[in-house]
Amino acid sequence: MALSAEGLERPATAPALIVLLISAATLGTAYTSQYVGGLDPCQLCLYQRWPWWAAMAIAALALVPALPGKAQRFLLLLAGLVILGGAVLAFYHAGVEYKWWAGPSTCGGGTIPASFEDLKKTMNKPIVPCDTAAWTLFGISMAGYNGLMSLATGLFAVKAATRRAI
Repeated sequence: MALSAEGLERPATAPALIVLLISAATLGTAYTSQYVGGLDPCQLCLYQRWPWWAAMAIAALALVPALPGKAQRFLLLLAGLVILGGAVLAFYHAGVEYKWWAGPSTCGGGTIPASFEDLKKTMNKPIVPCDTAAWTLFGISMAGYNGLMSLATGLFAVKAATRRAI
């Protein structure tokens, strides 16, 4: 999908592209830390990826050239709200890691496999607790950084979608 000069004149095109790129970069960082850095995600870490996937798809849809400006703004607003929902989840997870509150009882491998085959599948997978930060920088965990990135990106998208046209 090529963006023309006319497409960039629509008020939400550039912000939608920015949201799409930030979403892709955030997911790329998460998958790189998992598959290259060896940081296995817990269940809450995996849930935090969903809003980014959804926002990336919504932002890509907002870039469709034939889309009217109002629809484009609505999609950008929707992407921003989804990302803000992700911020809530990320800050909840950070609170679990910092022991401010308890996490879900299912986070950390506490479920019982339904069959012997399910048990064999889980034997080689590491059990990653949600209340332990796998990595921190300056005392902030990956969930904390995800929360900050989600908050900033979500607010940016909502502001860009709701600003008045000049």
